[in-house]
Amino acid sequence: MNDRDKSKAPEREAVLARLLGPDGPELGCEECFAELDRYVELDLAGSDPDGNVPGMRAHLEGCPACAEDFRSLKALLEETD
Repeated sequence: MNDRDKSKAPEREAVLARLLGPDGPELGCEECFAELDRYVELDLAGSDPDGNVPGMRAHLEGCPACAEDFRSLKALLEETD
């Protein structure tokens, strides 16, 4: 493997990880929407949101629309505290 190939390795690994998807469970958009309020509240409270809503983190990492909903809701709730 030459230096150019070595420098591209992390980029290739990231692309491959996105293509293969998560190792564990993943929610669909409908399930994500149903659990998003609870997930954000747990996140803001520091109460292990990933343990309480398995698959949510994987979904948010792979779905730009749901990730935007998460960021928006979290920002809104942070402002009101």
